[in-house]
Amino acid sequence: MLSRVAASFYWLSRYIERSDGILRMLKINYNSSQDSTEGFTWSPVIRIFSGHDEELEARLGNDSRAVLRYMVTDKTNPNSILNIITFARENARSVQEHIPKDLWQCLNEYYHTVKDPKLDMRLQREDPITVLDVIIKQVMLYYGTAEITMERGQGRSFMNIGKYLERAIQSIDILDIKYKPTDSNPTLLTDITYWKHLLLSIGGYELYLKTYRDGLEAQNVIEQVILNNDFPRSVIYSVNNIQRYFDRLKNNSNVNDYREISFQIGKLQSNIKYSSVKSITSQGLHQFLTLIKDDLYKIGNSLNEYYFANS
Repeated sequence: MLSRVAASFYWLSRYIERSDGILRMLKINYNSSQDSTEGFTWSPVIRIFSGHDEELEARLGNDSRAVLRYMVTDKTNPNSILNIITFARENARSVQEHIPKDLWQCLNEYYHTVKDPKLDMRLQREDPITVLDVIIKQVMLYYGTAEITMERGQGRSFMNIGKYLERAIQSIDILDIKYKPTDSNPTLLTDITYWKHLLLSIGGYELYLKTYRDGLEAQNVIEQVILNNDFPRSVIYSVNNIQRYFDRLKNNSNVNDYREISFQIGKLQSNIKYSSVKSITSQGLHQFLTLIKDDLYKIGNSLNEYYFANS
């Protein structure tokens, strides 16, 4: 497979996964803003997906409609849904002959749904949850179509590597930025609503209730988000799948490059697998998550160097 084709598959999937994470965060946080305005802030969402920009945070404030407009339809925001799906579509267009027609049509429909000029007006005037649900269903339709139509070859492997790399980074960022305020406000550690919203934003609330019978506790949330092999958005689940799909890329012509990246993934896998909540908290959650995220970025950089020809 040509390096530019592999890169397009990889980035197509990363952009789609990123849009899914943003939409789910926006939906849960908008609900949270309506439940209780006291102490609520949009700052964590803005920081996760737009960096630490105090001027931007001050400009948007806690105006939920303004934040939604900035994160969904604002052309000046590189990480808006509109720009992300545009980047995804451009990557898909460059490999259109390698993907099923149904998948291209599905992605195209997603693009035109977000591109619709009426969407911005609907976010301002209608119930934002209804509007966000329409877009989220487009993502779900894309994933379902990809699952049942994509050939089980190298292209799909690069797509899944991109998806799970993006997902692991997102879960780390969300846990890190939501846990940080507990240093200055220890009462949050026992705030059931606070942890419920975190779990809802990554689709983990129902599994948590089935797994832990002693209520919502910060330690259990850490365990589920990082170490739970059955949680599709946990860090270890994502890293295991990165290894799984990377293994399928091995062939006689890339043995040395394969070994280098396989070692990086295996080392990261072991670091997470042989950690516990106790060892993580004693090391410091922020430091642990930072190291894991650095390793994920190194894997991404190595893929870019060895497989994508620095595209």
